[in-house]
Amino acid sequence: MNEAPMQDPAYPVRMQLEAYNARDIDAFMAWWAEDCRCYAFPDTLLAEGAAEIRARHIERFREPGLFGRLLSRAVVGNLVVDHETVRRSFPEGPGEVDVICLYEVEGGKIARAWFRMGERRLDPPTA
Repeated sequence: MNEAPMQDPAYPVRMQLEAYNARDIDAFMAWWAEDCRCYAFPDTLLAEGAAEIRARHIERFREPGLFGRLLSRAVVGNLVVDHETVRRSFPEGPGEVDVICLYEVEGGKIARAWFRMGERRLDPPTA
């Protein structure tokens, strides 16, 4: 394997987003550290450890139309900040939400992640 992508903290973030959009849980989890943690920004723990993150995403990947569209990415040191618009199937109906994702990458894996969700925008009703 080429060592250059593994030294780029954006690489595992890009790869996990591709796996997210493909709804491939094994490819998705390959980019998360075993002891990773996910938070709702700033400090509400959502999932601790790879098993909890896997369980959350197995459920998420069942949503029809699920897709994360990358709008921008910034990298500073081992921190990667993505701005995405995510298509979701909310309990109220399908729509989208803007998300700021902050990833801390260590050893080529995502060690910690924080997510700040915007307001949901539901699709207009169809006649």
